[in-house]
Amino acid sequence: MSKTYRTLDVAGPEELVFGRASKPVRCGSDLVIGAGVVFPEVNFTLPAIEVNAGNWPAIVAHYHEMAESVLKRAVALDAPGIVLEFELLPPMTENPEWGAELTALLHRHLRDAHDKTGLQSALRVTPTDIREQGKPPRLRSGSPWEQLKRSFERCIQEGADIVSIESVGGKEVHDPALMYGDLQGMAFALGVLAPRDVRWLWREIDGLCASGRAVPGGDSACGFANTAMQLAHQKMLPEVLAAVVRAMSAVRSLVAFESGAIGPSKDCAYEGPIIKAITGCPISMEGKSASCAHFSPLGNIASAMCDLWSNESVQNVRLLSGSAPEAFTELLVYDCRLMNVATTKQQAIALRDCMVESDEWLSPQAAVLSPAATCRIARAIVDAEGDYRRTIAAGQAAVSILQDGLAEGRLRLSPKERQWLERIDGELLEMPDGEEELLRSLTATNGSSFDPESYGIGRVE
Repeated sequence: MSKTYRTLDVAGPEELVFGRASKPVRCGSDLVIGAGVVFPEVNFTLPAIEVNAGNWPAIVAHYHEMAESVLKRAVALDAPGIVLEFELLPPMTENPEWGAELTALLHRHLRDAHDKTGLQSALRVTPTDIREQGKPPRLRSGSPWEQLKRSFERCIQEGADIVSIESVGGKEVHDPALMYGDLQGMAFALGVLAPRDVRWLWREIDGLCASGRAVPGGDSACGFANTAMQLAHQKMLPEVLAAVVRAMSAVRSLVAFESGAIGPSKDCAYEGPIIKAITGCPISMEGKSASCAHFSPLGNIASAMCDLWSNESVQNVRLLSGSAPEAFTELLVYDCRLMNVATTKQQAIALRDCMVESDEWLSPQAAVLSPAATCRIARAIVDAEGDYRRTIAAGQAAVSILQDGLAEGRLRLSPKERQWLERIDGELLEMPDGEEELLRSLTATNGSSFDPESYGIGRVE
């Protein structure tokens, strides 16, 4: 059943800290996420190999080896619990039985480890959103959607404990808007199109979970905000724009929680702290220990409010110590140990504040992820009416945070970044009051790039 959050779950920033969520999630083999302990979430993938029928025996062997080595290391280090994330590669979603076979394999490994050692565990399974095929993509019908739906069904049947997705609705408009610095296009994609897709999709996912043991985890704005983060890293767009997009993207991810998701949210959803502040659901995050997958300016601050701590993804290649998945399991376990000891010694807030201070004002993208900034953005979202106005309000809150940091001398920006911040501020103020005007305008100019029926949009006059 759909709901709309009108208030924050937390009274203020002091309540946002790692390991603690007001609505813990119980799943898998005796694992409770968000009840005071941070657990590692290990994500692994294949080395360079074509995913096809001919290579399938070798692919299965890789996943067997990865699961075995990761769990062996977790047990050796006396980890209190662990989550494995299996992100399906596109061919594994297009061929649902392939993803189901690997899900069953990983489920068996976790069950055996629990039976032999008592290791608490859960398996997150994330099918690839393959619906963006075609121009414009058809999101609610056709073969890609049927394959995706079947992939969820089969993975749930074969032992997934948590299911998630990085959904793509609105990306066909957001990608070109991002490249051209078209803020209206970004607002249209994030505030009008994406929430419609997330709402429809998560009602479907929640229904599939109702028939099995899996819990509906959460969505991720990876294709939107993380794309912006990586483009900013490559100096292809301003960091302040990436920071504002990050805040705006939280609204479409919140819709998943208004449509059935209960967490833990996806690790690549850096908007997770905002979701936690609003919903009280546990979140997974990634940062410095995800450098095997990508670089970011958010290495420490990202862990300040996490309930699961992830490496994002690592290939099954050999290192001097052992396999890369095994090595990154050790990294995550030690990170989590430190957070959990801080909690037991009642020093969690002190450690959290050190994590925040080490990153907060060195990048505008970090500045919008502190507990205080998280609450400001979250408050702006719940105080606004409707997905579109919430998206604009989130962007304006992010701009205000960056402006305050500049005025106080804590945030340093180049002249070009300052110009962009002023431009973004002005354009957000000039956005239409309601989505109807924006919908008419953008449909007239970008109507061929998206399929209105995929978003439940009728003909716009």
